[in-house]
Amino acid sequence: MTRGKRFQKTGGLGGHLRILVTGSAGFLGSHLCDRLLQKGHTVVGLDNFLTGRAENLAGAFAHPAFEFVDQDVVSPFDGQFDQIYHLASPASPPMYQRNPVETAKINFIGTLNAMELAKRTGARILLTSTSEVYGDPEVHPQPESYSGNVNQTGPRACYDEGKRIAETLAFDYHRQHQVDIRVVRIFNTYGPRMHTDDGRVVSQFVADALAGRDITVFGNGGQTRSFCYYADLVAGLDKMMNTDGLTGPVNLGNPEEISINEFAELVVELAGSSSRIVTRPLPIDDPKKRRPDISKAKRLLDWAPTVSLREGLIETIELQSFLLTQTQSGTRGNS
Repeated sequence: MTRGKRFQKTGGLGGHLRILVTGSAGFLGSHLCDRLLQKGHTVVGLDNFLTGRAENLAGAFAHPAFEFVDQDVVSPFDGQFDQIYHLASPASPPMYQRNPVETAKINFIGTLNAMELAKRTGARILLTSTSEVYGDPEVHPQPESYSGNVNQTGPRACYDEGKRIAETLAFDYHRQHQVDIRVVRIFNTYGPRMHTDDGRVVSQFVADALAGRDITVFGNGGQTRSFCYYADLVAGLDKMMNTDGLTGPVNLGNPEEISINEFAELVVELAGSSSRIVTRPLPIDDPKKRRPDISKAKRLLDWAPTVSLREGLIETIELQSFLLTQTQSGTRGNS
């Protein structure tokens, strides 16, 4: 692990690429690093562990083609890469609301730094945006053409508007400097390596169910979400990056919609839990409905989720139960 390292030159030979992943120690970033290493690429991960965790990269650290730099994306970074996956940003409401100014800086200045690097070096860059750019949507399901309903002064704005300005930067760099961009809007995604106390619905419900604690549903539980398993999502990122002539934005997510109440009941069932489901008032600006229109991804990327919610939850719960057992033995908002 190094800090502030200047990156090496790319090889870029015969399909072997040198790839930078910002936010590499996060839930999705670490899974993406694993996939790219398995494909035979050299991967440089950049993260400052604001919300990411070193243990997420255990497999990558053991790989000879992985390099890691401990650095904040708000500080300029340099190097030569064939591709850049820009994932760096807090993503759970409790985490970004605890650090709202830092979150806004990461999404603006961090994206500016990433775009400048792509401009200087000619790298193709993929920006992971979010379904939160649609805010509390008035159009359902949400297509990429929908401009959203975001409260720019609310407590979620640091992230929602942060990602919107990140998209603006990407497209302005594309138009003004011919940067080869890709923009995806990620809907709720879950799976192994989610932080158990990050406040997001899947990780929180699973942790509470396994511990036998009350599961808190905000509002009346009728609000809906659409949950995509991490493996499907990471495959979509890979396809988007490696599809020529496509800038986006493209929605990536699972259109299988479920109410929060139904989801809580499913988690309790699959975990074999005795947890009760209790309610609390709905937070400010919490979206009432969330479901991606993925017709564009199907048509342009030949991509659609393959893992059902039940299948993905079973694997997630089993792994979390195993980790909980190890911890106990001493070895170790509804958004």
